[in-house]
Amino acid sequence: MHDAPVQSPFRQPRAVWAVAFACVVSFMGIGLVDPILKSLAGQLHATPTQVELLFTSYLVITAVAMLVTGWVSSRLGAKKTLITGLILIVAFAALAGSSGSIGGIVGFRAGWGLGNALFIATSLAAIVASASGGFAGAIILYETALGVGIALGPVIGGVLGSISWRGPFYGVSVLMAIALLAILFLLPKTATPARKQRLGEPLAALKHRSLATTSVVGLLYNWGFFTLLGYSPFLMGIDSPILLGVVFCGWGVLVAVFSVFVAPRLQRTLGTARTLYGNFTLMAIDLAVIGIWSTVPAVVITCVIIAGAFIGVNNTLVTTAVMSIAPVERPVASATYGFVRFIGGGLAPFVAGQIVEAIDPQAHLPFLIGAGAVLVAAIVLSTVRKALAAADNGETVQPVLDQLDEIEQRNPVVGGLAVGNAD
Repeated sequence: MHDAPVQSPFRQPRAVWAVAFACVVSFMGIGLVDPILKSLAGQLHATPTQVELLFTSYLVITAVAMLVTGWVSSRLGAKKTLITGLILIVAFAALAGSSGSIGGIVGFRAGWGLGNALFIATSLAAIVASASGGFAGAIILYETALGVGIALGPVIGGVLGSISWRGPFYGVSVLMAIALLAILFLLPKTATPARKQRLGEPLAALKHRSLATTSVVGLLYNWGFFTLLGYSPFLMGIDSPILLGVVFCGWGVLVAVFSVFVAPRLQRTLGTARTLYGNFTLMAIDLAVIGIWSTVPAVVITCVIIAGAFIGVNNTLVTTAVMSIAPVERPVASATYGFVRFIGGGLAPFVAGQIVEAIDPQAHLPFLIGAGAVLVAAIVLSTVRKALAAADNGETVQPVLDQLDEIEQRNPVVGGLAVGNAD
């Protein structure tokens, strides 16, 4: 008997590529504003803490909105939900570019975050459902889109930001409009799910220890990640948006390469848990070096670029871990995980700004706190190492049914969807 050939995750239907392209543009929004943070602070007479609210409003609203994405998509269907999210992003990105105050931009970034939540949660589910090559291949494709988007975001932000700080916002609006047309014409109409997700499911899912634990890991890791992403531009001694874009492009390229090519190999060789233990430790050291030598721009720039390697591995393997061992349906797991981790990502840059303005003008402490958070993430992860080992060995976790789901499954008239038996 011959083993079946392994199909490349990059041989996909056009509909999957349409969603992936939209994912690239969506993830560009994460690093897009990095090259213009200092320009915004100078031209709009804003403090670093006020500028950091661009991350906080975007990510915290994304986090909270994650709680309702499943409820919405289970009633509208994947395609309509994707389109709704894209329309919101197009509109609010353009409004942010048209704003004349830092408060206005922060507010419009919140609306952008709402659209981003609808899009991100549904896009991952759409890619997993439609992609050839299985679940692992779909995750790789999704993380590739994340890496490419993160790499391109600072470059486009830097180029357009050198013309005007408004340029990056208008640029995303135009690119998302193109993605919207691609989804409209290339993604087939999707059926409304048979089972309507209830509003409380993502929060209720936190009662499952494996999902709660890996979500906390995501929060702690994202605290370090977004401290670096949000505050490091103020420590680099670079005023040019283009040069800042080049630095973060180097970082983003490593994110993409390590997400797609290195993380799967490390997982096969060392296993998910051991790879993440080592990777979290190295990332914590990297953040600590920035914290200790925060006044030396060359050290900060070098460590930021190197961090892309650790973040690439973490992004792929933490997402895979959550989706592999969570005992709930994947859309619910994605919403729960997204809610918890983006809370950490949204608060970290704002807290860093507050610490710098209040007690630590040289910004040592925010990065040392970020390093500590990432180390704690490794410790928390160790409490689910057996579940991770089982997932690495191909043992699948069937979604746990609550009482209502069991009734629906026994009585098809109720309209439920059979999702498996509890272990």
